[in-house]
Amino acid sequence: MTLADSTPLAQAFPQASDMLYLNHAAVAPWPRVARDAVIAFASENTLRGAADYPRWLQVEQSLRRNLAALINAPGPQDIALCKNTSEALSFVAMGIDWQAGDEVIITDQEFPSNRIVWEALADRGVVLRIAAITHHTGSPEAAIAEAFTPRTRLLAVSSVQYGTGLKLDIPHLGALCRKRRVLFCLDAIQSIGAEPLDVQACQVDFTMADGHKWMLGPEGLALFYVRPAIRDQLKLQEFGWHMVAARGDYDRKDWQPAADASRFECGSPNMLAAHALEASTGLLLATGLEQVREGIARRVDYLEAGLAELPGFQAITPKDPQRRLGIFTFTLDGHDSKALQRQLMQRGLICACRGGGIRFSPHYYTPFQVLDDAIALVRSMTG
Repeated sequence: MTLADSTPLAQAFPQASDMLYLNHAAVAPWPRVARDAVIAFASENTLRGAADYPRWLQVEQSLRRNLAALINAPGPQDIALCKNTSEALSFVAMGIDWQAGDEVIITDQEFPSNRIVWEALADRGVVLRIAAITHHTGSPEAAIAEAFTPRTRLLAVSSVQYGTGLKLDIPHLGALCRKRRVLFCLDAIQSIGAEPLDVQACQVDFTMADGHKWMLGPEGLALFYVRPAIRDQLKLQEFGWHMVAARGDYDRKDWQPAADASRFECGSPNMLAAHALEASTGLLLATGLEQVREGIARRVDYLEAGLAELPGFQAITPKDPQRRLGIFTFTLDGHDSKALQRQLMQRGLICACRGGGIRFSPHYYTPFQVLDDAIALVRSMTG
């Protein structure tokens, strides 16, 4: 069986490195096209000032088109560029016209960004309900459905849980929310760039994701999508020259928010990050998200098969391939996960300690030789 890949994305990364990257987050390498885009932008910015600004704006618009394509938004006009996932979540939490007694549902596996922002609404009388999906005897979606009440106003979940790697059935949850007239907020940072997402088919009202994980960009630039039909219902929280309808008419004294998603952008976006993210998302689209998903799945399966041979191996990530994407978290009996993860990092294996275990998250570009080397390193340190 041939384990190599020959698509543009697989060819975009150096095959030799002193580090073994099994964590897709900000510490992972960028594809060459993203690196080259940043170098070119920095050179233009420092040597020519704003002379190339019109071209930079074209890159920004190209990025919006790429991001819209990644999630099948109606169009690039529906993509706002934010600082990070947390800012976009805050736009939703602080922008809804809450009534005392309204309820928000999250799960018991959410990253703090998708918990703290809703807890901050307590002084408005908003009640946070937590669906206990971890130990539920049925499906995670069943546990979430059981948490609904007539006062439920919004469901906020992650598409893939950052610790366990559990993948939720987003189309099912979207249909559930629409049937019950509940708003659906999706933190998709752990899936956009790793597989296709169709926010229209999934009936998502809000979605957000920083670009520094599976989209292979730098930290500090995120997408924010709001379903166009409810865009006006979200009260704005930030104001400036960039979010107005008549942008560029600097002498005008009256103003109205822009009709499109740029109303959520109070000022200039992170243009350096935009150049990198435009290049990396273009590479993902050129490769094809279905092929990316299949390649990631093969790598996760390969990792699991190799690690399962180690004494005391226990998988935290679900076995069902429909319930996982790119995150694989595991423990080894008799070994403290935090201590082992630190030791692996010291030996050059980039990984994380999440969800009570060690998290590996190979991307499509990760060579299978790196997976073999990682498995061998864990074996040598725990045998």
